[in-house]
Amino acid sequence: MRTLSRTATAVALSLALAAPLAAASAAQAAPAPSAVSASNGAFNGASIGAEPIQLPRPTGPYALGSDTFHLVDHSRRDPWVPSQDRELMVTLTYPAARSASGRPAAYTTPAEAPVLLKELGVDPAWVGDVDATRTHARTGARPAPGKHPLVVLSPGFGAPRYSLTALAEELASRGYVVASLDHAYESLGTSFPGGRLLTCVACTAMENGTPGSRVTEARAADVSYLLDRLTGPHPVWLHAGSIDEGRIGMAGHSIGGAAAVAAMARDGRIDAGVNMDGAFWDVLPPTGLDGRPFMMLGADDGHRPGGKDRTWDAMWPALDGWKRWLTVAGAEHLTFSDEPVIAAHFGLHQPALPAPRAVELVRTYVGAFFDQELRGRARPVLAGPTAAHPEVTFNSP
Repeated sequence: MRTLSRTATAVALSLALAAPLAAASAAQAAPAPSAVSASNGAFNGASIGAEPIQLPRPTGPYALGSDTFHLVDHSRRDPWVPSQDRELMVTLTYPAARSASGRPAAYTTPAEAPVLLKELGVDPAWVGDVDATRTHARTGARPAPGKHPLVVLSPGFGAPRYSLTALAEELASRGYVVASLDHAYESLGTSFPGGRLLTCVACTAMENGTPGSRVTEARAADVSYLLDRLTGPHPVWLHAGSIDEGRIGMAGHSIGGAAAVAAMARDGRIDAGVNMDGAFWDVLPPTGLDGRPFMMLGADDGHRPGGKDRTWDAMWPALDGWKRWLTVAGAEHLTFSDEPVIAAHFGLHQPALPAPRAVELVRTYVGAFFDQELRGRARPVLAGPTAAHPEVTFNSP
């Protein structure tokens, strides 16, 4: 048994509010992964003896497709490696036709899997469990008919885009096209073309005093560029006609959530946003978000009004559209990512809020928000506290 230590990338960010996936508190690594649930089928290419991580099954009516793209914005230099143009890796998870074929998409690349285990403090001998893990989406599947709202997801600082897979799949199963972003040099390990594994140069910069606003500014520009490439005159995706460019939302975890408000302030195409447990680094202009809706969803310990992170108190009056400030009892910073599911699989530390319940609550409230704001569908769960969700507090500073 050995204790999982916090990673150095949290140094510049108070309260671990922008810490990467590895920053679980005082976790104990078990000698072998625990059985979590019954297997939902053998996967092609699974390692012999491996026990794949069982990702939560999405609940919506749609089957899922998956496409991955490498984008290069030649108009911008990378803020962390100025000799390079800004690069992005994007996974689109989208509603697919029920008859669609294709192989189940992998959760990580082979190069990313060992990085995940290292950051969790798990014996590298168990890398087969990660390699064998598949999502519920099929690569290259034919999209479901019709146009669908687009939701952009930005991960926490140091975390890769796959850390928000459970939420991405849920939204896609409900009829959204979901674009999950990896921002170059801001993850502890992301595969890029040419056999490159880009690591977190930005983490070192922040440890040396670079403000988080530099991250949110870069990510806001990334999202604008992504929207240009998905909805512009020459879209990168073959099925871009499936996207309803008049209905676009953004959500993020940690600094990815802070980037959501920065992106909305920059780009009027984004109609609604969600910050999941991230400290804000930006100040909105006097016009706020021009009346566009925004939801803050975070751990009660740290993000209640007057709590440890006072940036939420400061941002609240500047949000000038429909808004909610929700906190979740028993949640921790990483509750709003896939980390609880992965930690449970490997027998690591679990917060008071169990992994299945954490996934359910995040999916319920984020899904309801986008249903209401991008589709105009009434979602009573957003109106106030409910007996079915006693962990969630509606805050009214």
